[in-house]
Amino acid sequence: MGLRLSFELSDRDLRFFRNALKKSRDVVRSADESEIVDAIRGVIEDIRKSEPLPDFVATRLPELESMLQMLADDEWQLPVADRERILAAFVYFGDPEDILPDDIPVIGYLDDVIILELVARELQHVREAYEDYCRYREEFDGEHDDSIDAAIRRDRLDRRRQQLHQRMRRRTARFRKADIW
Repeated sequence: MGLRLSFELSDRDLRFFRNALKKSRDVVRSADESEIVDAIRGVIEDIRKSEPLPDFVATRLPELESMLQMLADDEWQLPVADRERILAAFVYFGDPEDILPDDIPVIGYLDDVIILELVARELQHVREAYEDYCRYREEFDGEHDDSIDAAIRRDRLDRRRQQLHQRMRRRTARFRKADIW
């Protein structure tokens, strides 16, 4: 029998987490992206080996891996500001001595999950656009065999990516204008 706990973060609480994320973004600007990515892959691997792994952490790992995939996808060309947001979440998530040290059983990753949720919500439209791009690319590659000219493939994917980048910028701007974030 599970126990469901629910709590609300006030604006002050959210400011606290956003400030922690801002500090991580400052680290990102002076760090090597590949080192951050390698480190977060190591952290994910270590977390998967952890016993017992809290379900609230286990259910977030696919999201973390999806952000990793989006970051590493050269054809997607994730905008710099969005790259920094994801990398900042990785820096925070990978720090074992953050607000709640990760080695505290059960709750050590609670603050990391909150940071992940904040970034995931902020990047909702980016993630949706990326999923659409991946579907388009998969369908395109499925419809065309290897004989299609690489320039044509690149042109079609570029065009679709540009459309999706414009869409995500519009939706994100509306999202922020509505003061949801």
